[in-house]
Amino acid sequence: MADSIQDFESALAELESIVTKLEQGDLPLEQSLGLFERGVQLSRFCHGKLEDAERRIEILTERGEVRQAPAALSDPDRSESGAGGAGSGSR
Repeated sequence: MADSIQDFESALAELESIVTKLEQGDLPLEQSLGLFERGVQLSRFCHGKLEDAERRIEILTERGEVRQAPAALSDPDRSESGAGGAGSGSR
């Protein structure tokens, strides 16, 4: 599964490419499903890397004190809504 994923940046770039292809809507169903599955793998990999970074942020501070990361980084609702931010939630 994740063994062919090199690093966060390459996974994110591949995921962006997949999203672009799927948004065009001109692929056959089976190819779209395959790309979607790969996108899920990449998304999970990236999410794990971001969680690891969040843990490191919780530990590393300017004074070397252990502190919790800001709530905005660990808000479970944000992981479900994607990277949308502006404009998400309103129609």
